Amino acid sequence: MKNGLGSSKYKPAEYKKLQAIVDAVRLESDLIGQKVQKSRCAAKATKESSILRQHRQVWSRECSRLEKAEEKAENDIQDFLNLIRPNDKTETAIFSLQEYELLLQQEREAFRIATVEPINQLKEDLCFRLNDVQHHQHTAQQSNWEQVLQQVSFVKDQQSYITENLNAEYLAIEEEIMGLDLEKYLTSTPDDMAFHTLSERYQSRMQNLEELLQRTDRFCGWCPDDHQRFQFTLSQYTHDLPNHSTLGMDMLQRLFPGKIKQELMEHKRVWDQQRFTQTQMKVLNQQWQRDREELLARALATLQEARYAHQEELELHRDRQHQQDICSHLRDKLQRWRAQQEEVARLEAAIAARQQEGEEARFKREQEKEAHIRSQQKEKVRQFYLKQQQRMEELEQRDQERLANLRSIMEDQAKRDKERVQFRADVLQRRRAEREAQEIEQQREEEKRQNRLEALRNQVRVVAESDPDRMMAETDAWRNRQLNEKGFELQRPLFCINTYTDTQIVSDPRLRVEQALREAGLHHSQYAKEVLSVIQPPKPPRRDTKSTILKF
Repeated sequence: MKNGLGSSKYKPAEYKKLQAIVDAVRLESDLIGQKVQKSRCAAKATKESSILRQHRQVWSRECSRLEKAEEKAENDIQDFLNLIRPNDKTETAIFSLQEYELLLQQEREAFRIATVEPINQLKEDLCFRLNDVQHHQHTAQQSNWEQVLQQVSFVKDQQSYITENLNAEYLAIEEEIMGLDLEKYLTSTPDDMAFHTLSERYQSRMQNLEELLQRTDRFCGWCPDDHQRFQFTLSQYTHDLPNHSTLGMDMLQRLFPGKIKQELMEHKRVWDQQRFTQTQMKVLNQQWQRDREELLARALATLQEARYAHQEELELHRDRQHQQDICSHLRDKLQRWRAQQEEVARLEAAIAARQQEGEEARFKREQEKEAHIRSQQKEKVRQFYLKQQQRMEELEQRDQERLANLRSIMEDQAKRDKERVQFRADVLQRRRAEREAQEIEQQREEEKRQNRLEALRNQVRVVAESDPDRMMAETDAWRNRQLNEKGFELQRPLFCINTYTDTQIVSDPRLRVEQALREAGLHHSQYAKEVLSVIQPPKPPRRDTKSTILKF
């Protein structure tokens, strides 16, 4: 900048190229924004289709349930009408039910002809006209299309009129049912003073619940149709469905587009509170009825106990009077019986005295006889014990003699074993000395032989000049041997076998013993296993062939 703007160091800006770059970047950002918008629309459409699919599943399940309920109700009514049989001709109620059934069928058929048939006919006519236009590719007259539009508008007006009449009849029937005021028959205020406290307690609690329930009307501040649609819609989305609350709120927002989500949530909360209060009132009525029944049962039980106590007192009084009469009668009989018993006692005493004397004499004879028998048994027992003692002494003496004999035999055997061990030790010592003497003699002879061989080698040693070429060249013997091997090459074996020879195999004593046992038919016996386990190989195995893995 110090050298001025005209310096060759700075180039002029290329605005067209920069504008093209900015346009390209802007176009790329617009394309990215369009892609993002498309992705958002696709995600929104996917979410909407998923929610609609879940709504269709719920509605299909609800339709099947309603169809089954309708079919079951019709079958129950038909079965009830079929089971009813009048007893005689005077019972006109049965015939009136059957006539009412026929009347309902006729009205249903007339309603179907008046409402459903025109729509079906119009639908078929429109489908036929549409197919005719699509296949023949010609334009219909304007008057025909005007007639069709008039017919469609007429059918719409007719259907709207029928729907209004049905809604009016529905509201009239509902008001008639509500005007019956059946709730006052469900509870009753007891007038008995025994139940006054119980009634006051439950009436105060019931009044509190009724005050909570009267804060809102029956339809929670909405019109009856909207509330019933709201209630029916939520009843379809049960708790067993996944994400049931979200689906239910989405369907409510679709059915009531004029209401915000907060209003729907508030209405649901008020409705839940109302249902909870009604449930509490129902439970309270059940508890009240149960407590009244329990109290009534206790009162009846008390009265029954008093009745039983009074009856017992009457029975006791009658029993006492009857007992007094019986006692006076028995007192007379007892006096007569005592006189008779005294006489019988005197006679029995005399007879018992005589029997006692006989019994004493017989008892003395039996005692003498038992004493004689007991003395004989004691003598037999003493003789038996003497025999047993003699037998035990004989067995003890025989065992002592046998023990002394065995001890002498064992001492002789131990002395012979000691002498044998000493003899074997002396023989082993003598053999070791002889073997050492032989080894010394062999070493002396080996030294003499090596000295003789060294002397002979010194005598026949050839002193020759060094000739490396001759030393590394082929010898005549080797050359002749190579020629002979080439001539007999066809007679050589195909493979070099590196194994044991038959002589080496037969020299193994284990093979010869196993062959002998096999010829004798004893190679599978326990004796063969024991014999083969103690035979050692001709050469001990190498140390590197033994396994070092511990066996447990």
